[in-house]
Amino acid sequence: CLDFYFYRSLSLGGEHMTYPKSVNSYAVGFILSLLLTVAAYLFVVEHLLAGEVLIFAIVCLAIIQFYVQAIFFLHLGRGYGALMKFWLFALTVVIIAVFIGGTIWIMYDLNYHMTPEQINSYLNDQGSF
Repeated sequence: CLDFYFYRSLSLGGEHMTYPKSVNSYAVGFILSLLLTVAAYLFVVEHLLAGEVLIFAIVCLAIIQFYVQAIFFLHLGRGYGALMKFWLFALTVVIIAVFIGGTIWIMYDLNYHMTPEQINSYLNDQGSF
């Protein structure tokens, strides 16, 4: 029934999962990731670009590397259930962003509502000063 279908579709040996068994896929992904990392490193260390152009180039290389790793290592975009895997991955990213954003928002809000006297009192009680 449903549990058995769910188990078979999640297990690595199930007939519904089609992961690439080839080492070539992993080798290509590794080489592309290595080249993108070395390119970003050289842009910064050798000062090949400056200012905003450097930041733009590094962000572009990071986005390309994210895509390469999602395709070659996380296997998003290929095989059975690729759309479902993509949406699960997107939901994970959204949940993590909500946690991080909420944490930063709460910390900022707490800092905003504390007076300097309260901050000094708290730091003195903690033994920081």
